[in-house]
Amino acid sequence: TGKKFTTVQADYDNIVKGTGDDIRVIRTAGFVSESISYYGEYGITDTLTVFTSIPWKWTKSDDTRRYANSDGANGVGDIDLGLRYNLTQNVLGTGALMSIQGAVKIPEAYEYGHPLKELSLGDGQYDAKLELLFGKGFGKGYAGLTAGYKYRFENNEYYSFKPSDQVSVKIWGGYALLSWLSIRGLVDWTKSVGNAEVSDELIIENYRYGGLSKSKDNVLIRDTLGLEPSYLNASMFLVFNITQKIQTVLSYGTDLKGIPPFESRDSAKGETFSVAWVYKY
Repeated sequence: TGKKFTTVQADYDNIVKGTGDDIRVIRTAGFVSESISYYGEYGITDTLTVFTSIPWKWTKSDDTRRYANSDGANGVGDIDLGLRYNLTQNVLGTGALMSIQGAVKIPEAYEYGHPLKELSLGDGQYDAKLELLFGKGFGKGYAGLTAGYKYRFENNEYYSFKPSDQVSVKIWGGYALLSWLSIRGLVDWTKSVGNAEVSDELIIENYRYGGLSKSKDNVLIRDTLGLEPSYLNASMFLVFNITQKIQTVLSYGTDLKGIPPFESRDSAKGETFSVAWVYKY
């Protein structure tokens, strides 16, 4: 990404004056994240599944190249670990499935750097997310809905701050075009609830890096640290069935501006390209 959706207001000299409700798209320092990730699920029983995601990431930022003469951090990022439980396979007689899942984001695999001058592989704090999933098959396809709430804990590594909690809604589905080719789609809307916090010590420290006292914590939360991001993302997938147990999945996703309240704000405007190899056992 080299752009972002921002509510930060600036004058003609690009001096930050505060934040508002208007969303603008502005250019930012270029940022690229590449990763190789393992995602796995295992059925403990017919109704209980454990899942995990473990990424190895390489990050490149024009800012770190300019100020630290390095690309950015690399290594194992945030690890997700969760459980999914199938509540019913026939919601109100509709034939739809309903499951509940909980997951924890574990930030212990990397060293969190100084929040104002270093690029890290994550926010350096734990998250806990609870989601309700609905899905139904029809003919050669299926569709689903996921709704969830993410509680975000504090980071006290250098200066205390807490990212905003988030609510999310995902609509997804797929359809088998041929025996060896399927398409999938996903629309993901995530909205911050607006309860991010930063400590007085971090606000004061931010003055050394260009923060204005009249802005207090507002710009620090919405822009500098990005603690209250909201985004609307759409993704498309092509699924190639190599064998009955092996698939290759190509996907493309992009962040969209959206319309209130389903809009992207105070977050990057990015694109994601991915290739996945899937083995079912």
